Amino acid sequence: MLRIDVVTLFPRMIEEPLRESILGRAAAAGLLRVTARDLRPFGEGRHHVVDDAPYGGGAGMVMKPGPLVSAIEAARAELDAELAGAGRARVVLLDPQGVPFVQASAARLAREAALVLVCGRYEGVDERVREFVDETLSVGDFVLTGGEFAALCVVDAAARLVPGVLGNEASGASESFSDADGGLLEGPQYTRPVEFRGRRVPEALLSGDHARVARWRHEQALARTRAARPDLLAGVSSAAEPAGERGAARTVPEQTAGTTPEVRGAAADALREGAAPDRGASRVADAFGAARREPGRLGDGDEDEGA
Repeated sequence: MLRIDVVTLFPRMIEEPLRESILGRAAAAGLLRVTARDLRPFGEGRHHVVDDAPYGGGAGMVMKPGPLVSAIEAARAELDAELAGAGRARVVLLDPQGVPFVQASAARLAREAALVLVCGRYEGVDERVREFVDETLSVGDFVLTGGEFAALCVVDAAARLVPGVLGNEASGASESFSDADGGLLEGPQYTRPVEFRGRRVPEALLSGDHARVARWRHEQALARTRAARPDLLAGVSSAAEPAGERGAARTVPEQTAGTTPEVRGAAADALREGAAPDRGASRVADAFGAARREPGRLGDGDEDEGA
């Protein structure tokens, strides 16, 4: 069982969502236990104050170190006692200044015996709090009103990788960012009906040929990753790409080099619309060529620099 304590000023923000769906069933089955630890009782004085104005001036309030560290120590002590030497709770601060939280982070945390997730608020936490946590994670390059939603992301991503939580264990191994397909984005998915408003399911998926289906999915995963997240391809060699789709897979970065973001966006849209294996590559190439020929939309000259 994965045990998680979430230190928060708003316990219901954590408790309510986790009663539903897969994680709710995981908790009922004894595979997951998430406890929302209210920070307010650890506050100082008669009013249980947990924040104060920043030294040096500035907007907003900063979370005081005393209440946070006391809550962290209480959560860790209880979890460590429950583990009885079988492990130690790992403390994670959710903060936009942290290391990016990715699928590998979720897999690593899912293997921990217990976690303490610390939710910041206001303008952030007193810097000295960081000395009492094991790591700081960020769920993206954006700022939330508090760490609760970030904590829920971490709980969900890690808990679904705990054995038994997902109904089909293969689900976690065959999706975007999984090691099974080299960390690529997952390709297109289809279900019934075979035809919807003139758009058919690609023939490869209807063929019953497992090898052909596997090839098609890998080719589409490569193409989609090159279009949306080329940064994920740093460790993928071209030798690993199915030969029949190498040209189409490279269409986005190569044929749109030097163009505007609008052209690159149109190229990516064309790639998605032309995903069927028999016509995908030609439709994509034609769309990219047309976009590049459109007057005033190329970024090759100096006149659009910095636009």
